[in-house]
Amino acid sequence: MDKHSVSPFNALPPVVVALAVVIAGLELMFQAATAGVLGGQGGVGWRLNAIRDYGIFDEIGRFMWVNNVWPASELLRLVTYPLIHTGFAHAAFVVVFILAIGKMVAEVFSPLAFVALFLGSAIVGALGFVTLMNSPYPLVGGYPGVYGLIGAFTFILWTREHLRGGPGYRAFGLIGALLAIQLLFGVIQGEFGNVAADLSGFVAGFTMSFVVSPGGWRRVLDKLRLR
Repeated sequence: MDKHSVSPFNALPPVVVALAVVIAGLELMFQAATAGVLGGQGGVGWRLNAIRDYGIFDEIGRFMWVNNVWPASELLRLVTYPLIHTGFAHAAFVVVFILAIGKMVAEVFSPLAFVALFLGSAIVGALGFVTLMNSPYPLVGGYPGVYGLIGAFTFILWTREHLRGGPGYRAFGLIGALLAIQLLFGVIQGEFGNVAADLSGFVAGFTMSFVVSPGGWRRVLDKLRLR
């Protein structure tokens, strides 16, 4: 077969494609419902209902913490909110980041580690959102999980810089640029809830990489000793 006719998806790890397909599929369902193709007149409200039922709300998190009640239906929000988005553009950018950054991460980490990074970072991002902010808006979307993947990618670059004897701070260039953009939008919108969630996701992804990377912490130490 001519190599030029091979689908570009063949070069992507299956776990990356699967995650992107789930998010894109849900968004297409919401788009079809809004257009009246699915669900009839009731389909128009599917997205808002999903955000209400599966998004992260500051008041719900604080209520659970203050009253020490942890219903499973509410805890489920921690892993469902990154799959729901506010619109097509929101979901599209998340899918693009997953395909681009996810490919580079999944080529180094195992499929299970990749899923753990995305969901673990999303969970920490939600906790950061509730703990650090008092936002009147719900948290939905895969950006905290994506930032976790960026944290893992930063870990890869950081490790390579150490192996080459270069300055490790170069690995943080991408997150620095993205954070600057996030802060700018936060200032314009007057809302920093997403910034807190995304930054928490990045810290979680970078930190988790010491454990879930191939060989784990021991391999990192061995690499650093080779300097």
